[in-house]
Amino acid sequence: MKKTVSLLLALVLVMGSFAACGGGGEVVEEDGYKIGIITGTVSQGEEEYQAAQNAKAKYGDMIVTATYPDNFSTETEATIAQVVGLASDPEVKAIVFVQAVPGAAAAIDKVRETRPDMLFIAGVVAEDPATIASKADICMLVDEISMGTAVIEQAAKQGAETFVHVSFARHLSYATIAARRELFISTCEAMGIEYVEATAPDPTGDAGVSGAQQWIIENVPALVAEYGVNTAFFSTNCAMQEPLIRTVAEQKAIFPQQCCPSPY
Repeated sequence: MKKTVSLLLALVLVMGSFAACGGGGEVVEEDGYKIGIITGTVSQGEEEYQAAQNAKAKYGDMIVTATYPDNFSTETEATIAQVVGLASDPEVKAIVFVQAVPGAAAAIDKVRETRPDMLFIAGVVAEDPATIASKADICMLVDEISMGTAVIEQAAKQGAETFVHVSFARHLSYATIAARRELFISTCEAMGIEYVEATAPDPTGDAGVSGAQQWIIENVPALVAEYGVNTAFFSTNCAMQEPLIRTVAEQKAIFPQQCCPSPY
């Protein structure tokens, strides 16, 4: 019964964290347990970081937070250490990954060596879906696969003749992103839209977020000059969205949808 109550409370809190907005109603405090939330840093994912801080401000000491490193793709041991750190508090009964970045599955295994009853909720699954689903109690992910047709259909409605897919090797190794890309290609072909692949720097690499954003600012105008204003752009990375939206608007090109639609 206690595990069920903890799971329900964790679900309520993670949904509030994803929404990053306040809400009314009374907070019912349960003695003796806490919920850990692990997010990206401000530089990699300000929205999720602020969402966790908002949850902590609302629920107080019931919430404990940690962040995975900026270079999470290569620093999986640091991610594991942060999760183990959250679990070292015996009052923490559930841990929420706002993004289940590479290393999440290994972190869950490590924690369950000593805390087998720990509840895990994995949002934005970045590892193999089958693997993380076998580790976490609940996995949450938007329907990225259907975006493979929906985004192209929207771009066509906006008059797109060319579709530019901006990504990098790490993202293209994710099963869901790779499957969506294949749908982008086939849907473009079916609708008579030219598909163009553009490789940007990985924000977790040496260039960092600023380098990836600068690539967008410098290369989008050149791509519009090459393919024309009836060109739609899509990037697989959240940190690239703001400069991409701004630059596409300045170039009077087409922006059908963000990779992760959000008010941020």
